[in-house]
Amino acid sequence: MCISGIKWELFVYFYKDFFEDMTTFIGDYPCKLDVKGRLMFPAAFKKQMSSSSEPDKFVVKKDIYEKCLIVYPMDEWDRQMNIIRSKINPYNKEHNRFLREFSRGVAEVVIDNANRLLIPKRLLDLVGIEKEIVLAGQMGKIEMWDKNVYDQIREPEDDFAALAEKILGGSITDEDKK
Repeated sequence: MCISGIKWELFVYFYKDFFEDMTTFIGDYPCKLDVKGRLMFPAAFKKQMSSSSEPDKFVVKKDIYEKCLIVYPMDEWDRQMNIIRSKINPYNKEHNRFLREFSRGVAEVVIDNANRLLIPKRLLDLVGIEKEIVLAGQMGKIEMWDKNVYDQIREPEDDFAALAEKILGGSITDEDKK
């Protein structure tokens, strides 16, 4: 299917800067934590990082929806913070509660000289990650899962096909018919 039309051209024009420098992580990689909570950062992910990234700095936080951790390259974290800043009034009580919970447990981590990331034990404990993990690329971020949990969350094929159709089905021109 070819996407065309003025709406798509406008989308690309207005959002090109939004996606231009965004790293896209591809693949999922099994890793093991050492006794200190360090893991070898996959070389494939390092190669996939955009040139504008601070290649050795990341932010790690608990996911909002799932029992996993999210690893953001620093430039993607900054982009996420800009999105939040544009929608939040820190003097609004409800917004302040969101900011507090969103920021709870966030940690900055750095790849060491041996290409390892030290993940804070408090974050590993929060999501039940013990020794065997999976790092799963997901657009501009990396999900960090306990391997057993990751293996159990796979969607049945028919359910995933229905979800894909619901989210991605149709075409851009279908909006014109409404």
